[in-house]
Amino acid sequence: MDKIIEKKKGLAAAFTRKSLPYWGLGLLAIFILWLVLRDGSPTLRVNGDSLTINEVTRGEFNDYIRVSGQVQPMTTVQISPQEGGVVEKIIIEEGSHVRAGDEILRLSNDNLDLQILNSEAELAEKENILRNTLISMEQQKLSLRQDQLQLQSDVNRLRRKYLQNKSLYKEKLIAREDYLTSKEDYELAAGKLQLVKDRAKQDSLYRAVEIDQMQESLDNMRKNMLMIRRRKDNLTIKAPIDGELGLLDVVLGQSVSAGTKIGQINNLDSYKIEAQIDEHYIDRVTSGLSATFQRQNDSYDAVIRKVYPEVRDGKFKADFKFGGEVPDNIRTGQTYYLNLQLGQPETAVLVPRGTFYQKTGGKWIFVVSPDGGKAVRREIRIGRQNPQYYEVLDGLNPGEKVITSDYDSFGDNEVLVF
Repeated sequence: MDKIIEKKKGLAAAFTRKSLPYWGLGLLAIFILWLVLRDGSPTLRVNGDSLTINEVTRGEFNDYIRVSGQVQPMTTVQISPQEGGVVEKIIIEEGSHVRAGDEILRLSNDNLDLQILNSEAELAEKENILRNTLISMEQQKLSLRQDQLQLQSDVNRLRRKYLQNKSLYKEKLIAREDYLTSKEDYELAAGKLQLVKDRAKQDSLYRAVEIDQMQESLDNMRKNMLMIRRRKDNLTIKAPIDGELGLLDVVLGQSVSAGTKIGQINNLDSYKIEAQIDEHYIDRVTSGLSATFQRQNDSYDAVIRKVYPEVRDGKFKADFKFGGEVPDNIRTGQTYYLNLQLGQPETAVLVPRGTFYQKTGGKWIFVVSPDGGKAVRREIRIGRQNPQYYEVLDGLNPGEKVITSDYDSFGDNEVLVF
């Protein structure tokens, strides 16, 4: 007898052998739909509590940067010895107040002492030579004078004899030869006398020139001697101006070369602030820009007086002068933090500063979804920045929330799931 099989109903009917193809088709359709609708962006799960999330706002953007600067005297004078030597004595210590002409330290230089001794010996030798030359010239002058007197006497005597013989010869009382002999003797003596006179004149001129030259040489040696002695005085280093001995970089026994910087004196009548500024702002920082800073709960003004064009290690230097009152107890080397105003305040979309900028360069940011469950990477454009905010030019709207903390652990993922 045949057994009648009852037809399955309800939930049991859904799991029969005949229904398996339908289950397969359904699962395939669900898989295809998931492939179509799913987000293909790389996703990373993160702990939302470890992130810094800030809201994008619209407000007043104050265009300023914060720079640090050190107080320096407006005028400093470098101390450099004109003569090299060994540090023998330090009279005034670093940090002391000095007046112009005060002795700071003394050097010793044995070679300079030897030069002075040699110059003194050479000067004494030249003086002796000049003295002996003058004596010799005077003796020659006296000898010529004596010869001139002797010849003058001979000329007078021979002239008388010649005139006598001339008269006698006219009266035919002496021979012609005696007359001519007396005439020739007289003329010879007169010629010798003239030669001696000419020689005396030439010697006088020569002596005058030689004495002038020797005297000039002697004067030059005396001047050289004075200069060497002044060099000796230069071994004592003195303060050139009134002020504070801000630096003295020498120790006893140290050998110092001429022209080497060994210290400086600060003029304490006025001060400036030297600041190092990032080269990113070199085109915007100019003389005349104003800045403010806080000191002991008081606010002070400063103005840029000079901008140096040279860039070193990614920074350039600018000097500020005080725009009004100067802080009490100001000291060289103190550090002030200045807010340098680069432009006028303007209304803009603002994002609080954060470490995300080091990773993105301000080109993109993670924006938190409205439900707060995830954050999606979005392209943005950032303009100016100050110590508190970035100015957003495009890509964000006020009210949106963004992640401003560090992005290094996010890799290349474009979606963060909290």
